[in-house]
Amino acid sequence: MSIQKITELLGPAAKSLLEHNCQTISKDHLHLPGPDFVDRIFAPSNRNNNVLRSLHSIYNHGRLAGSGYVSILPVDQGIEHSAGASFAPNPIFFDPENIIKLAIEGGCNAVASTYGVLASVSRKYAHKIPFVVKINHNEFLSYPNKYDQIMFGSIREAWNLGAAAVGATIYYGSEESSRQIQEVSEAFEYAHELGMATILWCYMRNSDFKKDGTDYHTAADLTGQANHLGVTIQADIIKQKLPTNNGGYTAIKFGKTHPKVYSELSSEHPIDLCRYQVVNCYMGRAGLINSGGESKGASDLSEAVTTAVVNKRAGGQGLISGRKAFQKPMKEGIELLNMIQDVYLSKEISIA
Repeated sequence: MSIQKITELLGPAAKSLLEHNCQTISKDHLHLPGPDFVDRIFAPSNRNNNVLRSLHSIYNHGRLAGSGYVSILPVDQGIEHSAGASFAPNPIFFDPENIIKLAIEGGCNAVASTYGVLASVSRKYAHKIPFVVKINHNEFLSYPNKYDQIMFGSIREAWNLGAAAVGATIYYGSEESSRQIQEVSEAFEYAHELGMATILWCYMRNSDFKKDGTDYHTAADLTGQANHLGVTIQADIIKQKLPTNNGGYTAIKFGKTHPKVYSELSSEHPIDLCRYQVVNCYMGRAGLINSGGESKGASDLSEAVTTAVVNKRAGGQGLISGRKAFQKPMKEGIELLNMIQDVYLSKEISIA
């Protein structure tokens, strides 16, 4: 995809997003993605040789292989959102094999899904594309609904089915978050011991994070701290929603922050807000991948490309986009994934 097409998809925001120069935290302080990322960042760490091999397999697969960027297809929505809500728009994805086919034909670095999905086709595909097993979920079949991440299987089983990595979610800010932090920390330790990489969905979840009509679940200061907690328990890659505002701490009046977080370390510009998320991932030592969000139809391509541009220019490491891809016909899903990847392959789009 040409820079002209990317500019068209960005619409009125193109100039602001493509020409922005970050004046908050300089890119010179960041550990930026690159072909040598695993050697430069993880080799000096405590990760063992098998973890390095697993990370190398992820960073060197698909259309973005060798770039230091990643494009991951996540299809775990059938648990919380229900299989019907997730797959009714395109019923072929009730069959797990089509999920793997979309990831492969879409040129992804890896595919992230449930134990059941990946186990059902593991002997056929585990050696053809890196698997990321999502080890915990929230589920909405219980009534009334609750919001808690519970383990659905074991780290050993993820290893047995050939996973290169495991993924987990923590609902930071929730009443259950302390237990989830302990569970996921122990699971990640064992995953590393067995040689698998770790990816953490660092999501905020608390009804009190909505204040005076503003939703702070995606505030840069709150999501940034969630990222910081995620890298503390040794997540190799952090998945986070793109920030939409800031000032969660000050609006809700809890926790601890500093005035410079808002006056010097961030601004209202989306790239600066995302830069603050990257900074909290140990200045980029753990790659930040932003989520693609729900499918809204006609605007999906524009939104996906916008998210990719913001993430890349902020110093992030890629996108993990699911519903925008698998809720479309296979051909359109592949095209969307490829267009996201084209943003990261574009030499005209650089770090702000």
